[in-house]
Amino acid sequence: MGLGLLVYGAHSRLRKVGLRNLDIAFPARSKKEKKRILRGLFLGLGRLLAECGLFPRYTTENVSRVAVYDGFQNFADAQARGKGVLFLTAHFGGWEIGSFVHSLQGHPMNIVVRPLDNPYVDALGDRYRTLHGNRTISKQDFARALLTSLRRGEVVGILMDTNMTPPQGAFVDFFGTPACTATGAARVALYTDAAVVPAFTVWDKELGKYKIRFDPALTLVRTGDDEADTLANTAAFTKVIEDYATRYPDQWLWVHRRWKMRPPGEPSFY
Repeated sequence: MGLGLLVYGAHSRLRKVGLRNLDIAFPARSKKEKKRILRGLFLGLGRLLAECGLFPRYTTENVSRVAVYDGFQNFADAQARGKGVLFLTAHFGGWEIGSFVHSLQGHPMNIVVRPLDNPYVDALGDRYRTLHGNRTISKQDFARALLTSLRRGEVVGILMDTNMTPPQGAFVDFFGTPACTATGAARVALYTDAAVVPAFTVWDKELGKYKIRFDPALTLVRTGDDEADTLANTAAFTKVIEDYATRYPDQWLWVHRRWKMRPPGEPSFY
């Protein structure tokens, strides 16, 4: 955790991006409050990094010291439909911990990832993520692998909160400001009829551990107009992420340039 605060103090560019994003999302909040949120984020990132380093030590007997389920029946009900489950999630709280613990408890999943620039760190991360049966899907092979997994009735986790560019992304509101957002998850969900389950790993200060929260599966918009339905569902998915970031503001990754891509004619935010 101290490492996270050290990075907060040393990395002025990340602080600048984070404060800019908080200005966009919470214009009415004071600068002091925004700095508090940002310090909390870095503290959480340090905690997450420390826990990830301990992954090989965790077993089904001791992992409850780190994370517990909240709303597991929502996942079980979605899986029982037999058409696959798409976890709607984000760079939030302990996102790496949630997928790891879920696999350790006997529920391996497919995780869509972007390979890291450092091949050694990327290999280590991939090894830790897949210790208990998880499989990683590269974004380069996103669509085909996603369809194959869901047709088998498997579970797929997608981080849907990063800046995209057209045509892979479309603009939907995020905190009232258009943000270019991946539409692939909505397209795949509509095509496969997979259950879309919001899944967030939330740090609970009172418990002193993470809660892996599964919400009830979302009801998809289906009007018969594929493009309109894709956009409407992408907006709905993004609103779920916004709601979690509003409820737990120090747990979402504000240092990502989420609004980097702008609609034609709009100036850069950064």
